[in-house]
Amino acid sequence: MKLAPNRFLASIRAGQQQVGLWASLCHGYAAEVIAPAGYDWALLDMEHSPNELGSLLGQLQAFAASETTAIVRPDWNDPVKVKRLMDLGVPGLLFPMVETIAEAEAAVAACRYPPRGVRGVAGAMRGNKFGRITDYYTEVENQTAILIQLESQQAVENADSFAQVDGVDGIFFGPADIGADMGIVGQPMHPDIWALIRPAARRLMERGMPVGTLVSDPDFAATLLNDGFSFVACGSDTGLLARGADALLANVRGKLV
Repeated sequence: MKLAPNRFLASIRAGQQQVGLWASLCHGYAAEVIAPAGYDWALLDMEHSPNELGSLLGQLQAFAASETTAIVRPDWNDPVKVKRLMDLGVPGLLFPMVETIAEAEAAVAACRYPPRGVRGVAGAMRGNKFGRITDYYTEVENQTAILIQLESQQAVENADSFAQVDGVDGIFFGPADIGADMGIVGQPMHPDIWALIRPAARRLMERGMPVGTLVSDPDFAATLLNDGFSFVACGSDTGLLARGADALLANVRGKLV
């Protein structure tokens, strides 16, 4: 048995637009609701949600039966956590709050076996289908998407440098934290934030580096994808549930006499 190609990774390398959804509900059943929808990728969040390895496993199992690639955001750039995530067979990782070249290099190293990295070697685990994938140890680094998240003004200004780090497959801009660093908290759509992000993103695109982000406005998500962004999440499961619940209640109450 051979390791399956990473559909998401092949797509962003080929310049194909990838539409995503943020998943923060931390449960396999909730993931199973999303998985058949047809998104190209879904972000399983461990940074800003109460997600742990056990709950994450159920979500990965739900997405494994779909054509949606599950990308995991660990709560930190921690090689011990990454080792366990890789053993679980995550197709890709989004590393939060990468501020320096050394941190980007450490993220890559955490996903690779020695001598190219620091990942510990396990035998039979979910990632290699419990020992059945015969080329796992040599092929896994070629089929794991390594994405880094820039979340400060300085990181955005240094975006070109991050693109030169061997093993980084895509660069993700976090507008909420970038805005906070600019003194614009809670306004991720503020034009000043995007006036900083979009020129940096354009420089990366010109280098051939895939770029991504998360926005809650579907029209703006489409605009970014049409402007050259490779992978954009256009909403979240928690946001959809909250807005849907509010709208349903308002609809019924508005018709009461």
